[in-house]
Amino acid sequence: MTVVTIHKAKTELSKLLARVEAGEEIVIARGDEPIAKLVPFELQKQPVRGYGRFAHLRDKLPTNLFLEPMSEDELQAWEGKYSFSGDNGQLVFSSIPTHFSGGLLQIRD
Repeated sequence: MTVVTIHKAKTELSKLLARVEAGEEIVIARGDEPIAKLVPFELQKQPVRGYGRFAHLRDKLPTNLFLEPMSEDELQAWEGKYSFSGDNGQLVFSSIPTHFSGGLLQIRD
């Protein structure tokens, strides 16, 4: 591994980058202290999309969970026509969803 000064890195950047492209790693130092490393860029292969952050739920959810139709109330809540509001946790009509404050799911008449 080659170590170069900041001044040399600035004045010979094109040459250093050619060496990096050839696979060499180059350390840039301020005095005797290394501050950066030039390394060849490697494209990361994108992982196959899977469960991601929900992987821990994979074996815990019933397989038919999303196969049953929603009730009318569930559909309206999904579409944002209802939202939780207030400290009592009641479900109220709203065109703008608000934050969940806890409590039981109830629909105000």
